[in-house]
Amino acid sequence: MAGKLGTLGSSLPVPYVQELAKEPMNTVPLRYVRPDQDPPFLSDTTLPSQVPIIDMQRLVSANTMDFELASLHSACKDWGFFQLVNHGVSSSLMEKVKLEIQEIFGLPMEEKKKYWQTPGELEGYGQAFVVSEEQKLDWADMFYITTLPAHFRKPHLYPKLPLSFRETMEVYASQLKILAMNIFEKMAKALKMESEDMRELFEDGWQSMRMNYYPPCPQPELVIGLTPHSDSVALTILLQVNEMEGLQIKKDGRWIPVKPLPNAFIVNIGDILEIVTNGAYRSIEHRATVNSEKERISIATFYTPNRNGDLGPAPSLISPHNPALFKRVGVEDYFKGSFSRELNGKAYLDVMRIENGEGKTT
Repeated sequence: MAGKLGTLGSSLPVPYVQELAKEPMNTVPLRYVRPDQDPPFLSDTTLPSQVPIIDMQRLVSANTMDFELASLHSACKDWGFFQLVNHGVSSSLMEKVKLEIQEIFGLPMEEKKKYWQTPGELEGYGQAFVVSEEQKLDWADMFYITTLPAHFRKPHLYPKLPLSFRETMEVYASQLKILAMNIFEKMAKALKMESEDMRELFEDGWQSMRMNYYPPCPQPELVIGLTPHSDSVALTILLQVNEMEGLQIKKDGRWIPVKPLPNAFIVNIGDILEIVTNGAYRSIEHRATVNSEKERISIATFYTPNRNGDLGPAPSLISPHNPALFKRVGVEDYFKGSFSRELNGKAYLDVMRIENGEGKTT
């Protein structure tokens, strides 16, 4: 079972941008130049400066729960993104995670080669969603691993990681699972859906982590750190590792920069949660930009349902007045379809729509 995850998808080998960026260069290699994308730098200074902020302590306090639940519901419907404060994960653990990830990306190339993606695998060091030799590339490297359940970890990869990194990530993975289940529970409450619907989907779900390294670039206006996309998972909990900004979300047709708050997580709705909530909560396109001064590092923790189950709109949200907008499919089949494509906005969600569903979301 541990090795089965690789069958969900793979990515073609590409150059390591961190190494490429160390070479003296004035112009970016053509494969990274992205004339197809909106300019990464924003000239509109009238944009709102901040996504909604949700306070986890207020969500569990009897005095403030109703108000904060309404704020959470609004953030998930209207933004698909929020910053989570007072979330219960200790700042000392977060600092340790940041340190360990910086050390992983700081390893010599010879050491990193132990963790390179192998043919047919998505996990390891490299890039994801590269399906052709002609495809334009992101100005970034990633290190992607499955963390929970433990029996899904790659035996050729996870045990070879430095011991201190493994120990820290073990604690972080378990803490974030607790946090994610708390978020799912509050979302179910805000949606007035059966909490069992949410718990059964995610209690034994699949957790994975993607560590992102965006090196400085001599022509940052020509490249994209991460192509615009919505996350194919249910929920993403992002930790900004260093102080460089770069995350932007698309709202009302405009790109809005996210300024991470100290000790906060940036949480966003993924495509699976849009399916489960039958379109009530929306996944939102986002992208990463880079700069010419300093690298940016982040770690995204992803949550999906149990891989042996299936997914579709929650039964408690479906009625004659609110028919299902999305198909029900096996979780494995969903990811095989999603991982075999280039990143392209929310295109894969359209594959899941019921063509003749009434009241389609747009």
